Amino acid sequence: MTGILRVALPVPLPQTFDYLSPTDGAMPQTGCRVLVPFGRARRVGVVVEHMTDSALPREQLKPVLRVLDDAPLLDHQLLSSLSRACDYWCGAVGEVLFNALPVWLRYAKPLPLSDNEAWQLTVTGRSALDARSRRGASAALLAALSQRALRAEELDTALPGWRSAARRLHAAGLTERVAMHSENNAHARSSAPTLNDEQRNAVAAIANAGGGFRTWLLEGVTGSGKTEVYLALIERALAQGKQALMLVPEIGLAPQALRRLRERFDVPVALLHSNLAEGERARAWLAARDGRARIVLGTRSAVFAPLPNAGLIVVDEEHDGSYKQQEGFRYHARDFALMRAQALDVQIVLGSATPSLESLANADAGRYGHLRLRARVHARAASPVHVLDLRGLKLQHGLSPALLQALDVCIARGE
Repeated sequence: MTGILRVALPVPLPQTFDYLSPTDGAMPQTGCRVLVPFGRARRVGVVVEHMTDSALPREQLKPVLRVLDDAPLLDHQLLSSLSRACDYWCGAVGEVLFNALPVWLRYAKPLPLSDNEAWQLTVTGRSALDARSRRGASAALLAALSQRALRAEELDTALPGWRSAARRLHAAGLTERVAMHSENNAHARSSAPTLNDEQRNAVAAIANAGGGFRTWLLEGVTGSGKTEVYLALIERALAQGKQALMLVPEIGLAPQALRRLRERFDVPVALLHSNLAEGERARAWLAARDGRARIVLGTRSAVFAPLPNAGLIVVDEEHDGSYKQQEGFRYHARDFALMRAQALDVQIVLGSATPSLESLANADAGRYGHLRLRARVHARAASPVHVLDLRGLKLQHGLSPALLQALDVCIARGE
């Protein structure tokens, strides 16, 4: 007798749907995508449960049309956390599950190639190196590729925003995408700077807490070196063969964080945010699922990345309102990161110079460990702050004369 599959579909209904297993005998695992009939259309769904019986008569159930995945995209732990998020934030189960998937994987498409992406010049591209018609980003990309093929991660570091130029050059037949394999190791590319006493104490407190779930609030003034604490903890997780997830609130902060991670660690880093092309984002997500990406970096949507070998979660600027999703399925990425850390049984670090009131309350109640970095690195003096009374001043686009003058002086210094 054929089995019954409970399938979540991306529809705004608080329920799942029962289907018979495929007529070809294939039995998808929990967390795999399947193609199913839904009304007069076909929909992609995610198998959430195997059943022996259904509330509907068996003759009313339709069979799954096709199994799309050989292995689950969403593992048991992630499915469980998403189910909890669905209850906590009152989301429709199918919409919540599909919100966790990159856009590419929400359709009945084959999985994108998982090889490391690299770019090189074509024969025509090499002949165009001296062409003066190419300027700006296109010329810079041609020059960067003139010596050898470069991986996408190397281009991300050397030429932020290079992809639009790559698309133009590819359409002109000057560049081509190739696959380049890399070693999956955990060697440091650059030596870590010497930590000061407060930084060392913070790292030691977290490291000595042992394994298992625990939340730490790292409160440090601007310039106190919170990022170096993150990197030291990530290095420790990598040395144990684990993965690390690091969240930043804004896409604009991702390039700087990515550069520091790649300069520091010689391991694959998966970058996840909404400005990436669909295929690129899906490849990074799958690299995290397969464990090939040892570090996952991204904005709030990266909190849904699978972590089969998780060792640490870091939420930078945990107070930032950008972690709140305001459209579709509404959730708070920081709070879901806490749910995931608990489910994964790993430590999570919430960092901020101005912690949120709820995090401070949890720290005061003893639910979070509270670590403080009070001194600036290298004993830098605090930036001077001037408070102006704007009453009676004529503002230009909301800027006061004093601020405009200070900006002019700063630009004149070449800063």
